[in-house]
Amino acid sequence: MQDRNFNDIAEKFAHNIYGTTKGRLRLAVLWQDLSDLLTRLPARPLRILDAGGGEGQMACRLAALGHQVLLCDVSGEMIQRAKNAAAEQGVTHNMRFVQCAAQDIAQYMDSPADLILFHAVLEWVAQPQQVLKTLCDSLSPGGALSLMFYNHHGLLMRNMVVGNFDYVQAGMPKGKRRSLSPDHPLNPQDVYGWLDEMGLTISGKTGVRVFHDYLKNKQQQVEKFDDILEIEQRYCRQEPFVSLGRYIHVMAHKPHLKDAL
Repeated sequence: MQDRNFNDIAEKFAHNIYGTTKGRLRLAVLWQDLSDLLTRLPARPLRILDAGGGEGQMACRLAALGHQVLLCDVSGEMIQRAKNAAAEQGVTHNMRFVQCAAQDIAQYMDSPADLILFHAVLEWVAQPQQVLKTLCDSLSPGGALSLMFYNHHGLLMRNMVVGNFDYVQAGMPKGKRRSLSPDHPLNPQDVYGWLDEMGLTISGKTGVRVFHDYLKNKQQQVEKFDDILEIEQRYCRQEPFVSLGRYIHVMAHKPHLKDAL
């Protein structure tokens, strides 16, 4: 079993994810969380790692705030797209780019990161717990992890809403066709347990697309986008909606050295 590389469908990925209301909503909700998270970190230029950063949407926004951002991705095509985005936005001077898997990034880091972003990658790797531990080990004491993963519960809910009963009863097996459907949907309780075992304290949970994907009239996703976004942002940090999100964004902190003693 191998980790997923998007070289072969980079253009499709860009169009189907970020060129849709799904992508716009995801970026808006994540940025709201990150803006709050930044207020709880030192008020200085931070050392940020965007592991599996893709086209660099978040990395470029953080670099524009004056932070030093290292972006890695296993896909050379994605790295080039991120470089192009950084150049267009005038933030190349605050960024570094490395083509490698997230679990191999430590050798390219000069020092531990104050903040690590790991968004929509965990569900594509063959050994998610091991990759997550490697990243947590690269986090500085007192640093924060911004982790977004594909939610098994959201996948189950979505398939039941559309009536895919046989697929659900079969255990929702992954098809053989290489597509944008993640290989390994994750049980939230497993992920929360892994973070606890690694010594991180969860400081926030947010459901991403807690209503959007369940709308009966799909045209409303476009026509009523602003209304949907407002309602998503109102409820996405409350249960049971967090656990119904197609993705879950978890923010966790590593203890300071004095706290770990």
